[in-house]
Amino acid sequence: MNDSLKHLGKRRQLIELLRTKGISDETVLEAMLKIPRHLFLNSSFEDFAYEDKAFPIAAGQTISQPYTVAFQSQLLQVKPEEKILEIGTGSGYQTAVLCAMGAKVYSVERQVDLFKQTSLLLPKLNIRPKHLSFGDGYKGLPTFAPFDKIIVTAGAPVVPNALLSQLKIGGRLVIPVGVNDQIMTLYIRQTELRFEKHEFGNFRFVPLLENKS
Repeated sequence: MNDSLKHLGKRRQLIELLRTKGISDETVLEAMLKIPRHLFLNSSFEDFAYEDKAFPIAAGQTISQPYTVAFQSQLLQVKPEEKILEIGTGSGYQTAVLCAMGAKVYSVERQVDLFKQTSLLLPKLNIRPKHLSFGDGYKGLPTFAPFDKIIVTAGAPVVPNALLSQLKIGGRLVIPVGVNDQIMTLYIRQTELRFEKHEFGNFRFVPLLENKS
């Protein structure tokens, strides 16, 4: 798996672009500088891997544009050793970024082809999330709850109650909410029953699919 100086140079250019777009969390930027995004894409996209664009991957899904990955990661405010639940493993790129930030990542994917593909890819890149799971992201991972942070990488028409319930007090849930376009939404759990809500503008994701066990 080739990660050349040319690739690194393109990553540096991407990081500088993300800075101009308002990404200021150095932990996020350092992690994205480390992770070879081109290895998470079909080889036909390799020359474009460090453009700030989404690309198709298997099973009708996409790899999010780097700005979106950076924006969601920055909203999470990741600290080393935190338990983070990721809903939508996809290509594994966001998983890899969170791992590079020092998080203990538990990730759920409901497309079996993507789950198998990513389960093979990540170890080859020496990226080791705590747990990869094939299943229904709406249900979260109650066995491993509670989580310090939760990130959803698909558009949810509503916020799943199961995810809110699996968040620690003081924890942060970052989720795009909506049907066609989504509003990036942050929930901070204040108490058992109270959540603080913040909205951060429109994004577009593939839909969060339900009822896969």
